[in-house]
Amino acid sequence: MALQLIAAIVELCPVLRFDREEVLFGAAIYDVGKTIHPDELSQPGSRHEQAGYELLVESGVEYRLARFAANHGTWTAPDISTEDLLVSLADKIWKAKRVPDLEDRLIQRICDMTGENRWQVFMNLDDVLDRLAQGADARLAFQNQYPVAAKG
Repeated sequence: MALQLIAAIVELCPVLRFDREEVLFGAAIYDVGKTIHPDELSQPGSRHEQAGYELLVESGVEYRLARFAANHGTWTAPDISTEDLLVSLADKIWKAKRVPDLEDRLIQRICDMTGENRWQVFMNLDDVLDRLAQGADARLAFQNQYPVAAKG
């Protein structure tokens, strides 16, 4: 999903600057903490976020990259990067979950960097996200065929 989102964002807004490799890395590792908290594979929870960050740092991953594990569930920090927003958005749109606050932050970032009209950016991004969200039911149904139960 992150790869598709990046391609769509680049097409939508070619002047928006962000590190594509960082987004792809973040999208690949953001849920690694669920190896420590496997119950959060099948049910909501946020314990995996800090656990994943600590696991990555202890394994030698740079703090600047390990952060994706810790912050993919929140995007309200004033210094949140475009890369962080894109990783969080890819996570949400994979399951067709639309999060207005997250989307608004990305829209504002695009407008701030490009000077484009907010309404136009909103409409364009909305179309992109609707397109990317298609197929979420099938993705989730496939995932649910393999439930994970924590061993006692």
